[in-house]
Amino acid sequence: MIKVEGITKSFGSLKVLKGINLEVKQGEVISIVGASGAGKTTLLQIIGTLDKADKGSVFINNINVSKLNDSKLSDFRNRNIGFVFQFHQLLPEFTALENVMIPALIGKAKESQAKTRAKELLDMLGLTERIDHKPNELSGGEKQRVAVARALVNNPAVILADEPSGSLDTENKDELHQLFFKLRDTLGQTFVIVTHDENLASITDRTIHMRDGIIVDNSPLIS
Repeated sequence: MIKVEGITKSFGSLKVLKGINLEVKQGEVISIVGASGAGKTTLLQIIGTLDKADKGSVFINNINVSKLNDSKLSDFRNRNIGFVFQFHQLLPEFTALENVMIPALIGKAKESQAKTRAKELLDMLGLTERIDHKPNELSGGEKQRVAVARALVNNPAVILADEPSGSLDTENKDELHQLFFKLRDTLGQTFVIVTHDENLASITDRTIHMRDGIIVDNSPLIS
């Protein structure tokens, strides 16, 4: 479903990625781990089309996204990739419902359709009573669930998460981690997660270990 071939990336004289090859299957939950500076987030940003590699290709559902022009790339990203960040990145002036609707509206969905879909997701994530609350009225765990709903609103091929539980307490971390697997089991959702959380990495289907811009271990799927 995702295929990364020969990805390299440098910032000036610093080589951050040194020929990355990686495949991710539909419905797989994988974690990418490694010390700070290993290249994890840079790889995630390139897979997510937020940054471009110097060399190599990224395929998502057999489409070489490395070859798309900016307009087509923006549309592809909106429809096929969901993002969850460490600090949720919700817009403070909008309610939970409005925040979730935004990617659908950007994708030119009708407002009524976007609202229905957003309500369905917020209900599924246990946030029915919080849809009219703004981010400053939500707990950290609630904010991150809103961010997950926003990532799901366009039925993306993959969700990319960068330290998604890094700002949460232990209880909310565990709930978020279990939510990822619930979404995989109920929706067939694929996740690629950059994390320093050993507990999360230990329960994913596969753990990708990175060091100094290369993959040093690609553990097999859990049987």
